[in-house]
Formats: sequence, structure tokens, C-alpha cells
Amino acid sequence: MNRFAELLDRLVLTPSRNGKLTLLTDYFRSVEDPDRGLALAAITGDLSIAAVKPAMLRTLVIERMDPVLFGYSYDYVGDLAETVSLVWPQPPGDIPNRSPTLAEVVAKLQAASRSDGPKVLAGLLDSASISARFAIIKLVTGGLRIGVSARLAKQALADLGQVDVAEIEELWHGLTPPYAGLFAWLEGKAERPERTALALFRPVMLSNAVGDGDLEKLDPADYAAEWKWDGIRVQAVCDGGVRRLYSRTGDDVSGAFPDLAEAMDFSAALDGELLVGDPQATGTFSDLQQRLNRKSVTPKIQQQYPAFMRCYDVLQIGDEDLRVLPFRERRGRLESFVKTLDPSRFDLSPLVEFADWTTLEELRSAPPHPIIEGVMLKRWDSPYLAGRPKGPWFKWKRDPHTVDAVLMYAQRGHGKRSSFYSDYTFGVWSGPEGAEELVPVGKAYFGFTDEELKQIDKYVRDNTVERFGPVRSVRADRRQGLVLEVAFEGLNRSTRHKSGVAMRFPRISRLRWDKPAAEADRIETLQALLDS
Repeated sequence: MNRFAELLDRLVLTPSRNGKLTLLTDYFRSVEDPDRGLALAAITGDLSIAAVKPAMLRTLVIERMDPVLFGYSYDYVGDLAETVSLVWPQPPGDIPNRSPTLAEVVAKLQAASRSDGPKVLAGLLDSASISARFAIIKLVTGGLRIGVSARLAKQALADLGQVDVAEIEELWHGLTPPYAGLFAWLEGKAERPERTALALFRPVMLSNAVGDGDLEKLDPADYAAEWKWDGIRVQAVCDGGVRRLYSRTGDDVSGAFPDLAEAMDFSAALDGELLVGDPQATGTFSDLQQRLNRKSVTPKIQQQYPAFMRCYDVLQIGDEDLRVLPFRERRGRLESFVKTLDPSRFDLSPLVEFADWTTLEELRSAPPHPIIEGVMLKRWDSPYLAGRPKGPWFKWKRDPHTVDAVLMYAQRGHGKRSSFYSDYTFGVWSGPEGAEELVPVGKAYFGFTDEELKQIDKYVRDNTVERFGPVRSVRADRRQGLVLEVAFEGLNRSTRHKSGVAMRFPRISRLRWDKPAAEADRIETLQALLDS
């Protein structure tokens, strides 16, 4: 357990991607089974411990210390696992010399029932060191928040075995913790695991953003253009009667979209965009959000927001792997295949005709539908390659909208930002002249540099007028306030917000220390953009 705790500590404190990869690879190489496999499952989100929930953890802490003191401690530290591991009282006696293994800890937690879960967890925390407590709490609360994605963990596995990460991803959904067969193959002790599962995920091909000077080096005749739809990237795979809908990261989201899964009566792997509504009257991303992150979807929701897939690539038909074919041939096969599918659930993403980059830029700037966020460029001769190769695919998004807003609230961040107020709620002016008030229109926590973060953090501390737990309300009126230039992709109407609008992907693009708060934008500016 101490080795796993040490790994988490070092991952939290290591900012670079390559540094994290080295830590993970060294851990997988030096730690025995099944501990390394269980650590991998915890990092990728595939380790389930049902008997303990975060609310139980809070109850256990409050039974052992003053709740107000715990509240202040949590406010200061900013991370639940770190706070509890530090304030947990050490029972009389010495900590046992032998630390339990990760496998022993997981076995105890998974064997516990909901009723005895708190007792089992308390016993483990009593006998653990501070760093081990931190690791145990991270296990039971789910998301580790250590700056490591499932993709990065799989890359570390690929580095361990000197194989392509695409091989790991294609096998992944047929594997189960603690992955003994996978590690044996990567270390050259066994054959490659067989692909025994049906309807497996294929690693997706990603695009690069068009940068300054990129188009000047490209010949328009070499590329096809498509609209970039504002939905979520999915992969629909049906194999041997097994139907699965995957997100771009390989998560199975079929359960949230049973209406679409029911229409997947084919033998193929399709790549495309998940949208809601009717293919002839597509709904907004706000409509799509009504279907996301739901464990179950009622018939009423399915009827109000029916799901469909706008297809733009085909990876496999029957037993034939099409990824090695050039895009032009795959597109032809896709056009024929989509005609055989339910037109209310599947349609074809149309190509955009253009003669030169100037023409395409005009189309990109004024697309024919509000849920189009730009264009995609794909080389006619490109095979379907896993990852983000430079050159075959580009995304050319619309220029973001910007608005000048006033900082209203600030909240502490997590992880390495737990000492800073780094999450910002901002608003614009509303109401008649002389009685204006700020109404919140969004929240952002990125877009600024580390130096700017320090400047904003100091401003928040110097201008706090109220505190609400980890949140501070800062001085924001017509005479004083920090103006933030906020960039965002679009707007949606919202009944949950007082302003009536919700921003899509807001980020801080500039600090306007030079601009008086009274000159920030008004809600009418956003409403006009929404109406247009």
C-alpha cells in the first residue's frame, strides 16, 4: 500500500506529462501482481468499491473532530482526501510495522457491506500512515484527481512493453482487473491476450487545430471539408449481436442512449457525432446535455430529446477492417452503408464544396446551422490512424466570441491549485440605468498564466467581502471590480441561471486591469448574440 501511496504523492507533485509517464512505467515494472493491476484499475476508473461513499467519510471524520474545525481545514486544504488524511486522529499505539498490500486493502473494502463499510474503512485509516490514508481515501471516493488520464496510463503500459498504445486500447474492453495476462504479455512472458470480447473499441483518429501559416503549405485539392458539428464524438460498434456506443475516450455510453443502441442492427464500426433531435431539425448542445451523464433515461426524455448519429467515417464492415483504406474510399463505402440504416437514427455528415481556402474561410465564419462550430479538413488519401498524426486531419473552428465581464466569486482549486483561488464566476450588468446589478453568466478556471493566477488570487484575498465555505465573494460594483475578457464558443438559453443564458466552454482570455467595472458588457449584448 505504501508503494501505491508514494506513487499518488509523486504524480500529484509532478507537472510534466513525461515525468508522470516515467513514474507510472517504473511502478508497473517494479511492483508485483496483483497490486500493479489494481493500481492501474484505480487510475483508469475501473476499480469499483460500492460499500463506501464520500458522505460516509465525512460522517466518520465529524465523529472524531469538531465539525467547524474540519470545515475550516477543508476550506484551507481544498482536497477532501488530503484533509481527512491529515486530521484523522491517530489511535493509541504504534502503527503496525507491516503495511497491508494494495490487494489486501481492496479485498477488505470490496468484501464490506454497506452497513459495515464505515467500520472497515475506519479500521484501515486507524492503522495507516498519513500518505497511506490519502491513498485509501482516494480509492474509496473514486476520481483520483492526480493529473493522469486513462489514456496516459495506457501509454505507460505501451512504454513498458514497447508496443503501440493503439494495441492496448483495442484490447482494453476485453480485459478485467488485475490484468495479469496483459502485464505478462507486455513483459514478454506470455502471448498477446486474445480479443475474446465482441464489439471492441477502436482507437479514434484525432485532428490538429489549424495554426498560423498551416494552410499556406496545403493544397486545397488534397483535402475534403466537412462541417464540425457541436455534439459529442462517438463510435457505434455492433459485432455478433453485441451493441456498444463508445465515447472518444473508449467509455461505454450505450446505457444513456438505448434508443440509438436499439437501432444498431448492423455489423460494423462507425465513427461520427452524437446529436439529438431529428436529422432534419437538429437540437442544440443544450438539448444534448439533457441526455448526458444519466444512469437511466426515461421514455419521456427519449421522446423529447431523441438521439441520432451523424456519421463521418467507417472503420469496419463485417470482418473487413477499412482503416487502412484512404479516406476517399472509406467515404464511398460509408455513403453506401448509411443508406441501409434507419434514417431517423443515422445520417451522413455532408461534405462542404470549396475551391480555395478563402472560400472555405467565408463558409467557416458563417455556417448554415447554429450547432456548427467550424469545419474539418481531411486528406483524401489518409488512412484512419490512431492518435493525432500531424497533417491528415485539421479542425478549423470558428473564432470564439468575447465579452467583458466582472469577477464576482472565486473558489479554491484542487490539487496543485488548492492554495489558490483559481475558479472564477463572472457576471455582466443588467437592469435600468442607476439600478444596475451584476448577474452571473459563466464560470472559468483556465486561460490564464501561472503569474496571472497569482495576481488574481491576491486581488481576491484583498477584496473579499463575504465568505461561503471555500467560496469568496469579491468587491464588484460600478466603482470597483476586476474586469475579465472571457472567450466562449457559444450561448444557450438557461432557466437555471438568473441571467437566462449559459456559456459554452468559457475561458479567461485577458485580464482587463485597465478597464473600469462600469464599462463591462451588459446582458443585452449576450441576448442579442443568442437571438442572432
